[in-house]
Amino acid sequence: MQPYKIFAVKYGDHGPRAASLNFIGADPHEDGSPLDFFVWAIVSGERAWVVDTGFNAEMAKQRQRHVIRSPAAGLKTIGVDAAKVSDVIITHLHYDHVGTYDEFPRARFHLQDKEMEFATGRCMCHAPFRQAFEVEHIVGMVRNVFAGRVCYHHGADELAPGLSVHHVGGHTMGLQIVRVFTERGWVVLASDATHLYANIEQVRPFPIVYHVGEMLEAYGTIRNLAASPQHIIPGHDPLVMRRYPAPSRELDGIAVRLDVAPNA
Repeated sequence: MQPYKIFAVKYGDHGPRAASLNFIGADPHEDGSPLDFFVWAIVSGERAWVVDTGFNAEMAKQRQRHVIRSPAAGLKTIGVDAAKVSDVIITHLHYDHVGTYDEFPRARFHLQDKEMEFATGRCMCHAPFRQAFEVEHIVGMVRNVFAGRVCYHHGADELAPGLSVHHVGGHTMGLQIVRVFTERGWVVLASDATHLYANIEQVRPFPIVYHVGEMLEAYGTIRNLAASPQHIIPGHDPLVMRRYPAPSRELDGIAVRLDVAPNA
């Protein structure tokens, strides 16, 4: 089994934030961490799997987020051309994880059955569940289903040797995480199963949630799938950019390598 390289590419951020926006039950006077926005690339030879597609400048303005560069432009800095990518893993259908799917015209999208059920079913009758979704993203993904460009998964599934998806739910009904074999062992791209290191390390769940019990159970699943706690990569923590090295000096602040040991 050949090990993969993994890149986290930062395309935006949001902050400062109160801790109550990051942790259920946080003291209203506690300061919270800002969030970074990433897409990820899993690379083996000439082939790249992309995890999530981020959002664009228009959506950033609408939701008062800051975009540094488009996700496609960020991927290009590490040699991944969005127009040529054949497979994109969508961890879930929130606006910041699927918002530029149209920048991947050749891609097949890997999605959990339960996530499409969630995004198009009765839960969307309730405004609190709808707030992190954009209807045009969901309609667009349905169109991709009818175009034969969506591959559904139910639970855990191996996509290639050393690369698998695992349904955990919690944050959304169909949230999936990604397990990747690297030279340093099994790395888990946790996406929004744990937004920040503190969510999983301190067992403090994130407040945008479909099922708190599933979110807490997901922490155990993540730990079991990762080679160690140092092999768990949260979905939005700015510490990722500090803990891992850039692929080159030119990419400092843009991308980091996750398949190598963290910085001392």
